Parts: sequence; C-alpha cells; structure tokens
Amino acid sequence: SVLRSKHMIMPLDHIRVIDLSRVLAGPFCTMMLGDMGAEIIKIENPDGGDDTRGWPPFYEGGESSYFQSVNRNKKSLTLDLKSDEGKKILADLIKQSDVLIQNFRPGAIERLGFGWEICKEINPRLIYSSVSGYGQNGPYRERPAYDILLQGEGGLMSITGPSDGSGYKTGIAIADLTTALFTIQGILLSIISREKTGQGQEIDVSIQDGQAALMSHAAGNFFATSIPPGRLGNEHPSIAPYRDFRCSDGELIVAAANDSLWQRFAKAIGREDLANDNSWAKNADRVKGRKILDAEIEKTMIEKSRSERGKIISEAGVPCGPIRNIQELTEDPQIKHRDMIVEIEHAKTGILKMMGIPVKLSETPGKILLPPPLLGEHTDEILTEIAKLTKSDIDSLREAKII
Repeated sequence: SVLRSKHMIMPLDHIRVIDLSRVLAGPFCTMMLGDMGAEIIKIENPDGGDDTRGWPPFYEGGESSYFQSVNRNKKSLTLDLKSDEGKKILADLIKQSDVLIQNFRPGAIERLGFGWEICKEINPRLIYSSVSGYGQNGPYRERPAYDILLQGEGGLMSITGPSDGSGYKTGIAIADLTTALFTIQGILLSIISREKTGQGQEIDVSIQDGQAALMSHAAGNFFATSIPPGRLGNEHPSIAPYRDFRCSDGELIVAAANDSLWQRFAKAIGREDLANDNSWAKNADRVKGRKILDAEIEKTMIEKSRSERGKIISEAGVPCGPIRNIQELTEDPQIKHRDMIVEIEHAKTGILKMMGIPVKLSETPGKILLPPPLLGEHTDEILTEIAKLTKSDIDSLREAKII
C-alpha cells in the first residue's frame, strides 16, 4: 500500500456508500460523508435521475442549482433497478460496500428485492440506513411525507411565526436537513459499533422522530406546565429583550440574555431611564411586560442605522447582529475566513460556488474533490473498476437502456 502523509488521510476514506436516496435528506447526508472522504456511489434512474435535477433555477449550462448544492463529492451511476441485470449489478456493489442509504417509502425497496433482510444476507457487514417520513414501523409507516408536512406535524410550526397569525415553516427545509444530520450520526455510530462486533446493522431514521427530538426545551415547557407553548414571532419565551428591533435601515437582533447584559444594553442606547427603573431589573419582569418594554426600546433603536446601533451595543459587550440576506452572508469576512464559500470547476457550469464544510478537523480535514456529477458520469468507471464488467458488457447494458 502507498504510504500517505497525515494531511492526505480523510476520516472516511475507507468507506464506500451506495446512495439510493433522492431529493434532500439523503443527498445532504451522503454529501457530508463524501466531504470526509467516503466514496459515494449515487445510483440514479437512467431516465432523468434524481428528481431535483429538473428543479429550477438552473445555471447556464442547464444544471439545477438545487441538485448542485447537495451532490458534490459523489459519483453518478445510472441503473434501472427494475431490470434483472440492474438488480444483479446492485447486489454486486452491495457486496463490496460498507453503507447503503435509501429513502424510498417503507415497503418500496422490499418490493425491489433490496430490503434489510435481503441485503444483510448479501453483506453481513453492511450498514443499512433507511430514511423515511414516519419510520419503518407504526401506524403511519406508509404515509407519504414532505418537509412542510413534518414541520407541521412535528410541532415546529406551532411555535414558529407571529403570535397573531398562522404557523410558519422555516425558510429552509429544516426537517429534511436535520434528519440528514441524525442519519450521519447513526451511520458513524454503526461504523464504530462494527469495529467492535464485525457486524453491520439497520438504521431507521424518521423525519417525524427527528422533529419531535428537536422540540426538546419547548416540549419541556409543556411537560412542566401542561400548556403547549405558542408562537412568539422572534421573541423568546423565557428571556427579554431577546429579539430583532427595527433600526432606520433594517433589523438588528439583540440578545440581552441576563440582567447584567440588560443594564449594559439599556445604557448603550442612551436609555438610562429604563436601566434605572426597578420594574425592568429582573428578567422575569421584563418577560412579563415585554410588549411595553419592546415598544420603548424600538422607539429609540429606529433613530439610527443598524450598523451605528450594532457598533455601540457590541462595544458595550452585548451580543447583537443584523438580520442578513444570503448575499450579505456570503460577503461576511468571518464566513470567508472560515472557507464557508468554496469554488470548484464543473464541466457544464464552469466555476461553481458552494457552501463549504462546517466541521473543521485539524489533522484529517474534509475536502471537496469532486463537483456534483453529471447524470451517469461515472457509470463506465464504476462498472469497470468495481463490478468488473467488460466494455462489451457495458455497451450491451447501455443498448438495453439498463444504464
């Protein structure tokens, strides 16, 4: 074997993943595994591939921005899994892989012939990860699921949005994205477990379970009081002032999370009258009378710009920051310094900008080695090098529209 310097080693460069997932939760999970060195073989239908390849907006060159955003560091293999030849190739790849991830509706992959019971016979060391809306068992097992449904059913929308309006979903598909993070956790735990036992296992991750887990302290409030918490807009149920305030040119968030910070904040904006008023000295009193207090604060905040206010408040040691749009985020010097905006060359898109890798490892850092693949871009490579098929075998499969 070739000796490599520690800087070339990546944490998961010994792991091969068969990725049968589509859209967001599964692909975001496998992208992050790929960022840490895993070989990701994304298996796609020859007729169009992952649904998101067709979702606008598109870059010049025709590639979907949605697909590109969650599919770097992967190889694309097109395969018709309804054909006998396609199934034979998949079984061969499973035999030679460490992880399989799929997000078919429960029951669908069993009908294809690749449920957990079959796959563990093919490869007893396989870590088999299923992502679904409601889990692989229970009364909701076969229900279709989309992110907005689970934000609603999982409790999140009941506590998100204005107090006098309907529930809001978040601006990103937070149910899917957090499910991806739980799935990564399950896969990494199973890799550690396999080192001890030599055996693979099934991972069952439900989007609804994940949303329920994220309710944590909101659920704690309910368990303590028997009253379901409601919507407070950008206010905090237990702290005040802890929200956005209008300045002359936009909103500034202020997080005066204890009594000392409150004193500093009130004085920094020139409201000694509020700082010296015993009615507001304790956080519990500020929470109780937040509507009156917030109106007083906003009356003062709106007189200056958010950068002027932010400078004064920050210098007083009080946490604050503007509500930025995505453009402002990408221009932030801290984000740039942390390599959270990266560029990679793409065959059709040219220079492709993407969000970077959030987990920074000092000795074995992640890397972006492959741009998001074109549909079927690595089919010949995978079938030749892993499945050991000949060129004439591959030509026959292509002619039969199996790849």
